Amino acid sequence: MQLPLQVPIMTLPNATLFPQALLPLFIFEPRYRKMLADALQSSRMFSVAMQKPGRTRETPSPVAGLGLIRASVSHRNGTSHLILQGIARVELQETVCYKPYRVQKIRPLETPPCNSVASDALMAKVRDLLEERLRLGLPFPFPVMAPGQAKSKSDPTAFSPKEILSYLDSLTDPSQVADLVSCAVLPGGPERQTILETTDVEDRLRHLIHFLVVEIRRKLKGP
Repeated sequence: MQLPLQVPIMTLPNATLFPQALLPLFIFEPRYRKMLADALQSSRMFSVAMQKPGRTRETPSPVAGLGLIRASVSHRNGTSHLILQGIARVELQETVCYKPYRVQKIRPLETPPCNSVASDALMAKVRDLLEERLRLGLPFPFPVMAPGQAKSKSDPTAFSPKEILSYLDSLTDPSQVADLVSCAVLPGGPERQTILETTDVEDRLRHLIHFLVVEIRRKLKGP
């Protein structure tokens, strides 16, 4: 798939778009209505960037997720529901324009090759920690939707612990494991942004393991 050199940017306070993940969005602001209409007439792509913490003005984080519009449903009042599928990590570069919506040049961030032995060991540790999370009753705050679920925007499907772990076992790409698990279980925006900004897969898995361990320890410690 050929990626555009510049794309519209949607800046949100606590959203992260990971490669392969599906992100449901509700479009209601006039500028984003215009952005969506233009995107549907062109590449069907735009980026979702997390707002930099502590900034009053709109300031997107330097690394964002580039997404492809998989489904879009417009309503009579001009709003829309859509499903955006992440296709790449991108670095946001020069701003092309700010109005009617922000457009920036982008540079795709490639994932370098990883050590299969090390990544397999790290993935096994992630699975063990997910099993522990499930045993402790910790939630999956952001369910990862399968492509067949894209038509439903208001009734996410609940997965059993067995289904969650079976799905994880079916994944062989360590990059995909790190991204989709982070998407599904990490509630904190800064933690998810850290994973998004980490291109090295082993480092990404190590960050994920650290965040999972901290969460489990917090749960075991109690209030």
